[in-house]
Amino acid sequence: MNTDEYSNLGRVEREHWYYAGKRELVRRWLERTGVLGRETVLLDCGAGTGLFAEEMRALCRVRVLDDHAESLAILRTRFSAEEIIEGSATSIPFPTPSVDVVTALDVLEHIANDVGAAAELRRVLRPGGIAVVTVPAMMSLWGYWDVALHHHRRYTRKGLGALFPADTWEILHLNYTNVVVFPGVWLVRRCQRWFNPRGASRVEDMVPAAGLNRLLRWVFVQTGLWRGVPFPFGVSLLLVARKRISS
Repeated sequence: MNTDEYSNLGRVEREHWYYAGKRELVRRWLERTGVLGRETVLLDCGAGTGLFAEEMRALCRVRVLDDHAESLAILRTRFSAEEIIEGSATSIPFPTPSVDVVTALDVLEHIANDVGAAAELRRVLRPGGIAVVTVPAMMSLWGYWDVALHHHRRYTRKGLGALFPADTWEILHLNYTNVVVFPGVWLVRRCQRWFNPRGASRVEDMVPAAGLNRLLRWVFVQTGLWRGVPFPFGVSLLLVARKRISS
């Protein structure tokens, strides 16, 4: 990401419905799997500012991985030296296998070799371990936001699932999220292309009014927890997978 994006993220991520909702949604899916415990080791790849991992400290042992200088500087204010791993998601400096949970929250879209990154997530996981991945969805939503954050792509359900093949992964959940707001986001991205192509003013950097912010977060989380409803579209995708014992 551009350096300015870390400042933008740090300013809004604690309260903004999307970021706060994403952290809650991932935590609740991890709780559903039963994998969390005081001795559970969670590796957060592409940890960014580290807020997700910091919140997970109450439930497990955490390690944070990143290779951006801006991110590492922020992480050093929140974590001890032994908790911080400097490295890339395509070459994780961990032995095989060594962690119980691995998360990559809005990370794979930043990586040219996403196939290699997914393979690394599997390599460092213990058999039966859990991976949780979130990514932006649908190229129809591509806009200045993606350019500024140095995204290589947005995903479809099929495209994300292909990175986690059935012979090595048991897919517990794979679905679009942020379904309800999709029409509004699509319209905003279209308007940005027409009237604000350089992204001088982005709604993604603004926290809505408190009541609306709470409602959007609640809808995001509740629909993201639904099982057995294969949504046809959404702003994001969420995958929860278990590494097969035999892989």
